[in-house]
Amino acid sequence: MVRTPITKLFGLLLLLVAITVANAQTQSPRLNISGRIVDQNGAIVAGAKVTALGVDVGTELTSETNENGEFSILVSPGRYKIRVAADGFSDTSQTVDLRQESADRMELVLPVAQTSVYVTIGAVDGYVAEAVSSGTKTPTALRDIPQSISVMTREQIDDQLISSVADAVRFTPGITAHQGENNRDDLVIRGNRSSSSFYADGVRDDVQYFRDFYNLDRLEALKGPNALVFGRGGGGGVVNRVTKEAVFAPVREIAIQGGSYYNRRIAGDFGQAINKFAAFRLNGVYENSDSFRKYVNLNRLGINPTVTLKPSENTKITLGYEYFRDRRVADRGITTFAGLPADVPRSTYYGNPDDSHVRINVNAFTATFERQMGRTNIRNATRYGDYDRFYQNYVTGASNADATLVNLSAYNNSSRRRNFFNQTDLTFLATMGPVRHTILGGIELGNQRTRNFRNTGYFNNATTTIQVDFDDPLTTVPVTFRQSATDANNRLRLDLAAAYVQDQIEIGRFVQVVAGIRYDYFDLTYNNNRTGDRLRRIDRLASPRFGVVVKPVGRVSLYGSYSVSFLPSSGDQFASLTTVTQQVKPERFTNYEAGVKFDVGRGLSVTAAVFRLDRTNTRATDPNDPTAIIQTGSQRTNGFEAGVTGNITNRWSVSGGYSLQNAFISSSTTSAVAGKQVAQVPHQTFSVWNKYRINSRFGAGIGLSGRTGMFAAADNSTRLPGFVRTDAALYYVLGEHWKLQANFDNIFDARYFANADGNNSVSPGAPRMVRIGLTARF
Repeated sequence: MVRTPITKLFGLLLLLVAITVANAQTQSPRLNISGRIVDQNGAIVAGAKVTALGVDVGTELTSETNENGEFSILVSPGRYKIRVAADGFSDTSQTVDLRQESADRMELVLPVAQTSVYVTIGAVDGYVAEAVSSGTKTPTALRDIPQSISVMTREQIDDQLISSVADAVRFTPGITAHQGENNRDDLVIRGNRSSSSFYADGVRDDVQYFRDFYNLDRLEALKGPNALVFGRGGGGGVVNRVTKEAVFAPVREIAIQGGSYYNRRIAGDFGQAINKFAAFRLNGVYENSDSFRKYVNLNRLGINPTVTLKPSENTKITLGYEYFRDRRVADRGITTFAGLPADVPRSTYYGNPDDSHVRINVNAFTATFERQMGRTNIRNATRYGDYDRFYQNYVTGASNADATLVNLSAYNNSSRRRNFFNQTDLTFLATMGPVRHTILGGIELGNQRTRNFRNTGYFNNATTTIQVDFDDPLTTVPVTFRQSATDANNRLRLDLAAAYVQDQIEIGRFVQVVAGIRYDYFDLTYNNNRTGDRLRRIDRLASPRFGVVVKPVGRVSLYGSYSVSFLPSSGDQFASLTTVTQQVKPERFTNYEAGVKFDVGRGLSVTAAVFRLDRTNTRATDPNDPTAIIQTGSQRTNGFEAGVTGNITNRWSVSGGYSLQNAFISSSTTSAVAGKQVAQVPHQTFSVWNKYRINSRFGAGIGLSGRTGMFAAADNSTRLPGFVRTDAALYYVLGEHWKLQANFDNIFDARYFANADGNNSVSPGAPRMVRIGLTARF
């Protein structure tokens, strides 16, 4: 038979078919590994990388989770190590053994990563934080928390050379910085002023002083009361500092800063693993700077060593100590005239700067123990702080009718406080059909002991008030500081115990519920050293919380929430107790909030919220007996907040916000009549900061911040005008390890007034300034 080319081709095809069939009959069957990736709260994690590593044959196959957190990989029979990785989470892995059938559908839980501040020079800086623990006491994605939360990351802190709470909150909607007599951090959050709503790693740090950012990983501002997590107070919200801790990656950084008005600052961050079980880290800062205010300067030193121990893969112990010292000239700002800040140079100083001092010594010890046992986590945190504080200042008073003389008084105050707090949290993850629970139970124990002593200044040892020249208000008149008939001389002891329970419930993919309650036992004993009086007040407080989150799509959350907090009658700093306040019930803060959170991409978040915050049980004068107190006073804040944070592109980072607030006295109090505006709450505030990386070496930043006018005090007699301030920055990367930046503050030299303490002490805003920063990482 003649074999044509067609016959040969047909024969070749038959041969190939036979080989293929035979090979298919002998080839191993393909099996399926599939499942879902969730976080510790049970929320889906989209975009996670899933890798199947063949233990026996060395193959490597990858997949990525879809918008429902699901993945699927086809493999040959054998043993495989399934490894999962996602941004913002620690890697997790699990080994499976496949023989003749596919593995059961898996569900792997990704824990939130421990933050590291080791950054490669030239890498894109991000401003977005995807998850926090402070909102619920469990690691939770921000979009799953039914509360307005703003986070300032370390990258943004460094880009703007921010070192104080007051500078940070300029870029936080809904918060303004109060003057706080210019000797402490003091905030007005959603219309409620507080000098105690400060926390460090979720534990109370309520003493009055100026905090520094040298050892921070990030700053979290949680708006609206959340007593379930934080306990008493915090009626408008709280600020939580998350500090750096020792990590097992090497960290070596020095930052030097200098600029206008003899700004001089150096900070260091050094750490590394000691061995595979222990790591060490040391943060430090020293600053010696002057000010645009004449005669004003500050000198501060901070040292913060930490140690992390990992005796096993699921156990971590963190130990830390901080010594912080701050010395500065006390400065109460300028006076006012005709209901506005006085028309004097913004550098004008009132009083005697040589006799005006502020100092604080802080010694704080911290210890944290955490252990993960399957779906159960136990965490214990302890903080002991010893705070020694003193300030002596001259206080500006009212000016006369023709603006030629100003009243001046003086006093000093010392306080010593020792805080001890211990928190124990137990978290358990449970699945019941389509419903997933993150159940939290915990207790908190605390003890705070305080001594207060105040002296009044007597000019020429005779009078408590003198008059100084309106345009040249310095004085060298001798002052004797001694106790008046009403000056404080007391000691207080506070014992507290609290228990709380919370359930974060995920009902399918679309609905989440947060519900819980906290019970506080608050026992305050007050001793008046002057009179020998001893008073005691016990409060038992129950603070509920409820929130619902609806997620129509994976990256969008709609939420509504209700929360309550209480402030005992002894006040924000529980500085005193009288026979009157001993009988007064705690003030109550009730917040209603609804909002939306939209993660546009993995690096950009947009949020908006509307809220109503009522403060009730406020003290008022009895209309039938002017000497008696009744608790019919109240105030209300209605507001809207919006924010955007993150990376618009891989070169462009942004952080901004806007707030619209109406805070007013809804029922007359001892300090204001109904209808008055709450002090230092502007109707509108706005801010935006942009950083753009031009190329691998050059970058630039520009930002705006401002507000409308606001009243200095609750009587609404003095107004601080609104303003807009413009800042900018330039960045240059020098080689592999060096970064140079120049920050230009208030580049158009806007004249503005930042805040006040009452009607007659106003702080002028800083003029145009330049700061140069040089950072070395190696």
